Amino acid sequence: MNQTSFDFEAPLPVAPASAAPAAPPAAPPALPTLEDMAQRLEQHPDYRVLRRLLPCMDFGPGPGGAGPTQRVLVLDTETTGLSHQSDKVIELAMLLVQVDSATGLPFGPVEVFEGFEDPGMPIPKIAQEVTGISDDMVRGQRLDDAQVEAMVTRADLIVAHNAGFDRPFVEARFPCFADRAWACSFADIDWSAAGAGSAKLSALAQDRGWFYDAHRAQVDCHALLQVLSQPVGNGSTTGLGQLMAAAAQPSFRLRATASPFESKDKLKARGYRWDGEARVWACTLASRALLDAELAWLQAEVYGRRPVRPEVEALDSRVRYSARAGRPVDALDLAGRDPAAVETLEPRPEP
Repeated sequence: MNQTSFDFEAPLPVAPASAAPAAPPAAPPALPTLEDMAQRLEQHPDYRVLRRLLPCMDFGPGPGGAGPTQRVLVLDTETTGLSHQSDKVIELAMLLVQVDSATGLPFGPVEVFEGFEDPGMPIPKIAQEVTGISDDMVRGQRLDDAQVEAMVTRADLIVAHNAGFDRPFVEARFPCFADRAWACSFADIDWSAAGAGSAKLSALAQDRGWFYDAHRAQVDCHALLQVLSQPVGNGSTTGLGQLMAAAAQPSFRLRATASPFESKDKLKARGYRWDGEARVWACTLASRALLDAELAWLQAEVYGRRPVRPEVEALDSRVRYSARAGRPVDALDLAGRDPAAVETLEPRPEP
């Protein structure tokens, strides 16, 4: 017996209950940008973030009013070696910008010059490794004298981050550099007193949260300009402001003539540098007060009772950091003089 024996109809299939419409998949959460992650890391005391330094080609509108401004030229060179007498410039970069004298802040567009020059000799291997510049890159190239001079003659102040190196090189190649005021961002700013662990440009940039590819002239110029546009230490004066002030002040080059050989370690530790051409230990002092103190130290610690007269040259920003001599003054004549009177001292007669 089965269901069909009683003429029953087979039951119709039961349709499954309709399922509720599925909800659309949730959108994945937005991934944080690299800058979002950098900012989050910066908030943690165990991390520091470095960002690639990007060139600033325009610092925006200038100050209101008719206050004084200066045109500052930031310069860097790459060379075949360390001697301005035997080595040559192979790359020159310059940035020209206006700076508000009251605030030390740059403003307006940045004018740029960059070029290579064939030194007429193979670039030494060590120079190629340091600069990344090969013989092929400079072959047949020459810096445009007219363009360089036109830019330099408009500058009120030239700044380099080792002017004692760059200035003799560019003066040997371009006479127009010789009559301009110069300042050195390495020597004319007391970076140590400002809390910097190093006065190297790359370290100063890192202190401000930047990194960059060093040892190419234009990149170094942009890095230096941005570092100098910031306040130095905890003060309100920018690096550019400090350099403009330093350029307006006289300084002195002191040579420890006839210093005994055994005093070399003392002199080196004191900050003197060996001048191989003059064969004498020398230093540069930023004020008359520092010069007076250094003369007293030399007499007490180096010369003792010997009647030695060190050589002193008065320097201004038009000769400072060049290979040219300053104005000789007699160290003995400085004793008891008013600092302002030093500027009017006549050179001592040659023996």
